[in-house]
Amino acid sequence: MRIAVTLLIVLIAGGCSTGTVNRGSASAKRPLACCRSAAATPAQQAVVQTAVQLVGARTIEVRGRRISADCAGVTREIFLRHGIDVYTGGETGPDANGVRLIHGHVKHHGRLHRGPVVHPGDLVFFDGTWDYNGDGVVNDVLTHVGIVETVDSDGTVVFISRVAAAVQRYRMNLRMPSIHRTSDGRILNDHLRRKRWNDSEETAYLTGELFAGFGSLVQ
Repeated sequence: MRIAVTLLIVLIAGGCSTGTVNRGSASAKRPLACCRSAAATPAQQAVVQTAVQLVGARTIEVRGRRISADCAGVTREIFLRHGIDVYTGGETGPDANGVRLIHGHVKHHGRLHRGPVVHPGDLVFFDGTWDYNGDGVVNDVLTHVGIVETVDSDGTVVFISRVAAAVQRYRMNLRMPSIHRTSDGRILNDHLRRKRWNDSEETAYLTGELFAGFGSLVQ
């Protein structure tokens, strides 16, 4: 899979989840009245189509050079295809990772929100998907990012992100954030944090539990 971009790819640690886990105990998270879908504009649909083309990709090449792509790197490349460098124009600092750079860009050039209306092409951010600062405590903010593809009729958000070893589709339902699978087998929330030996009983693992917010950038 090759992506042609016109801007130099700067490799910055994205701070992303690296795989799925078996569900552990977690404190119930308050449901949100989210989400409802809105019709995508041509620009939003174009971003989604670029993301869809990457589903299943394990390696990505830019100008013939394979890059180490994490969730932030893949997200950046998708927007670069549409003339937007989401690593620029936001807040920077010693603790900035790729996800935080993207969040800062949206803060300054788009709109951060928590629904209830979510557009295809919106960004979705997560906290605590891994121990980014290495202190052994689940206190890490803005550690994972993806791009919304669709919103199902039951409010389940389908988003595309680099997880584990490939770009994949994941699900999140903020109306029932602590439920992984329904009795009829439908997945509402995928696992987004690996279970660690020192996790407490209150540690959250599901997408709905780790949700940090949405970002609208392309109109």
